[in-house]
Amino acid sequence: MPVAAFEHTRYLVRKQFLKLFGGKFRIYDESGSLVLFANMKAFKLREDIRLYTGEDMLNEVLTIKARHIIDFSAAYDVTDPATEEKVGTLKRKGLKSIVRDEWIIMDSVENEIGYVREDSMLLAMIRRWLTNLVPQKFHGEMRGMPVFRFSQHFNPFLLKVDLDFSEDTANLLDRRLGIAAAVLLCAIEGRQG
Repeated sequence: MPVAAFEHTRYLVRKQFLKLFGGKFRIYDESGSLVLFANMKAFKLREDIRLYTGEDMLNEVLTIKARHIIDFSAAYDVTDPATEEKVGTLKRKGLKSIVRDEWIIMDSVENEIGYVREDSMLLAMIRRWLTNLVPQKFHGEMRGMPVFRFSQHFNPFLLKVDLDFSEDTANLLDRRLGIAAAVLLCAIEGRQG
């Protein structure tokens, strides 16, 4: 993992405002410097999100691709495009995600190594059936240990989330998978809201 953009502990993920087709996300480090730029291609039958080291999109460092066109328990492969190495897979838990979002984190050979789960069942139901103005919060765990937190800012117009890996003191989670999960959750939340 030679790219310095994946070596930070805290990030701010911000979705571009008023993007009609596809999606663009800027990812900043703790000092406010842009470290990654994500672009979700429009009009694709399968989600295809690419992360770059800058807005010029010259240096692609990560891809997130859906395996199937329509899949209730969608699986997204996360790949390093330079080496074509599969970093891992993020798989949505179909029925469980109707009420509260839950994802499985898998390693490169598809062993389940952790999960990402939305905060509380009550707040998740309020978001789905009453108002999407309640900010989302997620946490990720591996081997029973917390590895990241994902907290949405309250803003009805602009999607911004804090991604915090500070609880992962043993470096259990490959940061690339954590960042991919945050971008994917932002992209999907943008369609649900």
